[in-house]
Amino acid sequence: MTSPAEHPNTELDLKEQALRDRLTSLGSVLVAYSGGTDSAFLAWQAHQVLGDLMLAVLADSPSLSRRELKSATAFAEHWGIPLKVIASSELDNPEYARNDAFRCFHCKDELFTAMERERVRRGFQHIAYGKNLDDLGDFRPGHHAAELHEVVAPLAESGLTKSEIRTLAQRFGLTVWDKPASACLASRLEYGRAVTREALAAVEAGEDKLRELGFREARVRHHGDIVRIEIARNELDRAFSPETAALLVPIFKNLGFKYVTIDCEGYRSGSMNAVLPIQSIRMAQ
Repeated sequence: MTSPAEHPNTELDLKEQALRDRLTSLGSVLVAYSGGTDSAFLAWQAHQVLGDLMLAVLADSPSLSRRELKSATAFAEHWGIPLKVIASSELDNPEYARNDAFRCFHCKDELFTAMERERVRRGFQHIAYGKNLDDLGDFRPGHHAAELHEVVAPLAESGLTKSEIRTLAQRFGLTVWDKPASACLASRLEYGRAVTREALAAVEAGEDKLRELGFREARVRHHGDIVRIEIARNELDRAFSPETAALLVPIFKNLGFKYVTIDCEGYRSGSMNAVLPIQSIRMAQ
């Protein structure tokens, strides 16, 4: 691990100092924490700056894989970051479960509502989440929920991009620095297909199997009877081999899919958004 003093006067150091200054100005803060690179780095940095005047809050629901839950809690425990795990019941909300373009809004609205209750109960001053500068140009209706709840975004406010956050996380010895992006399991379901525990379980089990086969970055996209498997492009050659196909077919048919496909375009974040009407995207921004 290196210190900021060993990297003086670079643009990235100035951004990191701006982040520390912003966190100091908050006084005390609850951090919406998922264990991904952005929220983990934010929680770690908040703990470095504020100590026990910060608390990471992790929402546990069927949309969070058990693997991600274990990884997130292990990271917090390793660094001594105070962590509160709360039960999330977004599946009980029909507006969330119907899985339209505003699904993420309803999820984050419930999360921030629960965090606001926790904030008031504990006497904390602010709630923060891990939006970075790159997220500003993406389709993320959850950001609207953050705005409604007056949740602050210190990473974006400090001008930090995703790659810069990864660089800083690596600099400080955080193992999440190169962690692949991992949105909630519900993001794997095609829009309009109801979010159910059964569908989420099939997606989670399928992705666990892909990892067991050695694929580092992969997504299981649920289209009802059809599963569309996205594999990182640098791993597609192996995915398309007859030997791998012979393994994938029984795995996914046993999970309830009738047809097993591999997407020729490979893995890309947010591919389900490509089918959304432009008006839905505009309304959700």
